Amino acid sequence: MPRIRPLWSLLSSSLFSLCAWALHESEVGIVDWHTKLIGVPLYHSQLTAPVFHDDLVLTATSNNMLAALNVTDGSIVWRSIYDFGDPILGFRVHDDSISSLSGPGGSTLRTYDISTGHLLFEKRLHSPVDGKRNEPLNLGIASAHFGGHDGDPAMVLLTNADTARRIDTRTGEVVWEWRAPDQGSLVVYSHIYPDPSTSTLYLVGFAKSVRSYTLHVTTLNLTTGEVVASVNVPADIANALTDFLLTGPCLVWLSPSSPSSPSSLSLFSAPLSPSLKGKVLTRILDVGLAGNGMFMAFRDSGAGDVMGYGFEAGGAAVRVIWNFGDVAPSKTSSESHFVGALNERGEPRIGRVFWSNVHNQAIHQTFEVDLEEDKGSVSAVAFPFETREHGIVRHVAFSPSHSSSSNDTAHKILVTTSTGSVQLWSHDALQWVREESLANVQVATFVELPPAREDVMGGGSGAGGRSGEEGFSGKLGRQVGDAKNLPRYLFHFITRFVTGSYASPSSPVSVSPPSSAPSTTPRSIPSHSPATTALVRDPFSFRQLLIASTSHGKLFALDTSTGAIVWSRILGLGWARRVGGRIIPVRMFVVRQGNVEGEEHASGEVAVDGVVLVTQRRADNELVDTVVFHFDPLTGEDIKVVISKDSGEDDTYVDKETEYANAHANVKAANGQWVTALEGVDVIAGPSVEVFLLPDGKGTVGFLDEFLQVQLYPDTPTTRDSLSTLAPNLYLALRAGTQILGHQLGLNEEVSSLHVAFPTWGVSFGEGEEVVEIIRDAHKGGVIASIGKVKGDRSTLYKYLNRHLNVVITTSAGVSSHTSSSPSSTNTRRCGVYVLDTVKGTVLYHASLPAAGGKCDVQAALEENWLVYSYYDDEAGVGGAKSHRVVSVEVYEGNKADEKIRSSDVTSYSSKITEFSVYERAFVMPHGIVAVAPTTTKFGVSTKDMIVASSKNSIHSIPRRLLNPRRPNRKPTNEEAEEMLMQYDPVLPDDPRLTLSHYYEVADVRQIITAPSLLESTSLSGTFDVLSENFNKVQLVLTVAGLAVAIVVTKPMVRRKKLRERWYQ
Repeated sequence: MPRIRPLWSLLSSSLFSLCAWALHESEVGIVDWHTKLIGVPLYHSQLTAPVFHDDLVLTATSNNMLAALNVTDGSIVWRSIYDFGDPILGFRVHDDSISSLSGPGGSTLRTYDISTGHLLFEKRLHSPVDGKRNEPLNLGIASAHFGGHDGDPAMVLLTNADTARRIDTRTGEVVWEWRAPDQGSLVVYSHIYPDPSTSTLYLVGFAKSVRSYTLHVTTLNLTTGEVVASVNVPADIANALTDFLLTGPCLVWLSPSSPSSPSSLSLFSAPLSPSLKGKVLTRILDVGLAGNGMFMAFRDSGAGDVMGYGFEAGGAAVRVIWNFGDVAPSKTSSESHFVGALNERGEPRIGRVFWSNVHNQAIHQTFEVDLEEDKGSVSAVAFPFETREHGIVRHVAFSPSHSSSSNDTAHKILVTTSTGSVQLWSHDALQWVREESLANVQVATFVELPPAREDVMGGGSGAGGRSGEEGFSGKLGRQVGDAKNLPRYLFHFITRFVTGSYASPSSPVSVSPPSSAPSTTPRSIPSHSPATTALVRDPFSFRQLLIASTSHGKLFALDTSTGAIVWSRILGLGWARRVGGRIIPVRMFVVRQGNVEGEEHASGEVAVDGVVLVTQRRADNELVDTVVFHFDPLTGEDIKVVISKDSGEDDTYVDKETEYANAHANVKAANGQWVTALEGVDVIAGPSVEVFLLPDGKGTVGFLDEFLQVQLYPDTPTTRDSLSTLAPNLYLALRAGTQILGHQLGLNEEVSSLHVAFPTWGVSFGEGEEVVEIIRDAHKGGVIASIGKVKGDRSTLYKYLNRHLNVVITTSAGVSSHTSSSPSSTNTRRCGVYVLDTVKGTVLYHASLPAAGGKCDVQAALEENWLVYSYYDDEAGVGGAKSHRVVSVEVYEGNKADEKIRSSDVTSYSSKITEFSVYERAFVMPHGIVAVAPTTTKFGVSTKDMIVASSKNSIHSIPRRLLNPRRPNRKPTNEEAEEMLMQYDPVLPDDPRLTLSHYYEVADVRQIITAPSLLESTSLSGTFDVLSENFNKVQLVLTVAGLAVAIVVTKPMVRRKKLRERWYQ
């Protein structure tokens, strides 16, 4: 196991942290916590939205999973992970099974046991290549179950918007198949309704006319699949996705009341009822009861009506069953969410959930209809939804009880929020919470915790506190005050030294006792109670804080020893809160105090001055801004630099947004939870082209706007002076389509007060070759303990340490090795791996790779002089085979050993910069790699390994010894064996001992982040600071102490004996 303490995967389905303990050898590589996640539910479509079934909640998620949650505690009962190219388009629950359609056009049908998640059968309906990619993706996808004449359940499917099938649910075989004659070119089918009583299947679609859409209905024989009828419905629909529904055997749609007033819509139905005159509507909504003849209709006045089909005493018709009154958003209430479901008796119920600004609570109304007595009623309950912590309600799933007036089980609602939180409420009680936004982490970083007060002599300023400038008298007073901690420090040090008693690496972050009783609500990720004292680390810094920003606009601080949430805050939208929008995290930097980067305080610890989160805010009015959030990682406190009215500058303009941000920066409730959102600072009125950390040691972040002007945060005269000083040594490589352009920064005060990036070189990679990604050194600027490798013959290979290296991944469409006139000539896609010097654009390394399936999926990592990249080789040559490949490349100075060019100091314009030698080896991996990252240590002494995430949903460590490109093809000589070189084997072993995730499933990993602990080792490179589990430090201390006492006692005796011997000689 590598020597890193924390390792974090940015992934979709699991939170995963690895620890390499330094206390006991047997604990190296043991996972200390692992939390399964499923992702945020796909609630934008009825086909994928959460539904209740008995004691389960079933849903498809944004991470392409089909999952079942336990209603009681929110735990995952089962989950099925779909491949990236096989998106879930919809699912349907029937009795004890659940069926899903996935892939382009619904190419694959799968049926699972609903209680266990076991796959019952899988059926390929059509080739994914033939699938239509409609927008949205699940347009033209539908499924329905019904009972056959023989009593066995059957299923009908609509796929590809033009094909209907009947499926035998016992075997998965196709009973019959019908395909539209026009193959979807004219009519796009989107709805189906089977009627077993008449053995009829209705297919409803829409077709584009000159100015709008018309409807088309095709009727099939449910037994044979033969066409019974095919008719056009003269509708005039503006939006084919939202303006018509199939409610049982009745088709309803919205059309203009008259050609002269196209904005005034009326509800039409066919074939059983005419227009409902006088009911001027704006939209209709399927709440999940369309198959039962009920839906919602909304008038332009804001009223919401429950509509029903077949409830007229005199015959079948569509009419108003209930009116909810004004449901439009207003100053007193938010947008309403309507959802329908059947209770255990099969009675339809419709729920309405909205936020009341009057009661400052969420309101849940339930409409109950009595079909026999032709009347209905509405009951309401308020529940304390924490909008300040979880945002606003985005979707609601409903499980109604028998009756709101009875004492049986209360109504249950599943709430999905804007921050990705999934909550189950029973009446007004919160049952459980799942923070599923953590399955969509965009950027993350580790933050070291400060030491405990008893671990340092000082500590008067408080662990983790930020001290300003202090004079001699201030320092003297502080040190005198710290002297009171001396007895406790000595006692703690002696106890630890004698007994070897350290805090357990798996114990949680130290916090003060909570001010109130902790909540008993089950959570997918536990939360610490708000602390009133600073957080402190363990003696080895195994415990750190993981700061993670999600794609749902929420920021989390996680305890890496337990995975518990220490604090969380919603990212504010600034001015966009009036129009709506979302926050997209881009980069995250840990900024530190000190005049130079990495400067340590007297205690030996690097003080964290805060975390800077760079984001892009996309408002609903399509405006994009670059926004910075600056906060204390220990508490989440807003510490951004804002201009105040007391700045002393008369011409300083403070807008309303800055005043709002200052007034609402840090407000907490009585229980310690943040009341207000974390507001940011707008640094660019537009998107940013590049973001970088200025190496001035002051935590200054630089931005390039669309005009390549340099904006700074914080933007002060001091930071501008720092930029002017550092600009000649700053080199930026920017992607420009088929080129990489190198830039430097210049300042022309006559034209602008801002530095501007200007191009200095350009690299074109060939015709049709486009840049996919630019990868920088994983730990650029880290500690390098060794600049060379001593060989067995005592010669030295000096590392090529050019700090300006970037890895560029490209893709291109090429031509195969066959001649163009050959019939077997085909266009192939290739991938390219380049290593560039960003100072002058020199290509130092290049490899051309095959793109399997036309996709360039190359993973690469660069660490010091070591490059590792992986790809899939599907070009089986003579004597070769298709396989996953890993290539290890090491670059050393000079053309042979002992040649030294000082690559870390020499300028890139020197001819010596290209004097290097390359060692390269390719290896075969037993599985694909989806992410790769090197390990890192505090002092850079231990050998670095590679951590990889595999396509089989596991995390592995690959020791550098296995990836050493200098491994000989023969048996190693004595000198090579002294270097610990082993004979080259093209196949890397699938050693389960190197599987860091053990049997845990870690899926959809996008990035791996590593961070050092205070221990240098616990790695495969040599466990020089690892103690075995049975090591007895007390015995060692007593033995040493006994020897010391014996020396003190016997030393005078020996002296006297020697004196006597001299006298008697």
